[in-house]
Amino acid sequence: MQSIPEPVLLPLSASQIEDLKLASTKMSGAERRAFQAIMTLKYCTGKARLAERLFGWGRYTVQLGLNEQRTGIICQGAQAACSGDKLWEEKHAGVAQALWAMADSYSQQDPTFHTSLLYTRLTAAKALKQLIEQGFQADQLPSPSTMAEVLNRNGYRLRKVVKAKPQKKLPETDAIFDNIHEKDGKNLGRRGLCGQ
Repeated sequence: MQSIPEPVLLPLSASQIEDLKLASTKMSGAERRAFQAIMTLKYCTGKARLAERLFGWGRYTVQLGLNEQRTGIICQGAQAACSGDKLWEEKHAGVAQALWAMADSYSQQDPTFHTSLLYTRLTAAKALKQLIEQGFQADQLPSPSTMAEVLNRNGYRLRKVVKAKPQKKLPETDAIFDNIHEKDGKNLGRRGLCGQ
């Protein structure tokens, strides 16, 4: 929470008022209300009607911003609280569980262990086909493009599993093999002497 400045009525020039109006239009929601409340406290002694006359801001919005400053509780609008569609995984939890089980059986950890992503050979179309074969209705299943997004969003990368590539030859490799050949040569020589 921002600190509330001491209310002091300061004279403002026309250009300063226009700058504050412009700054306010660049913000939205709680950020705008907080800005308007601070400017109202600083330049209008905390009076929402004076801020409405001076800056052209809605006095109810300014009053809400002042109340948010005073209590520390940020109000959430109906648009943010109630809008938006649920994710497919949330709407169809049973189908999603079957999909995760199937995706896990097709997945493999990145061979280099550099990421936590799982590489999978399962395509979105193949996943949809297998879910239908398991008895799920087509109206419960998303489109192939949405299925690809669902798999990606939940950590399954839709690409073929690549085999681990061998490391390039290190400079120490020759020394290691020379040491092994030297030991094997001595052991072979001893076996040859003992065997005679």
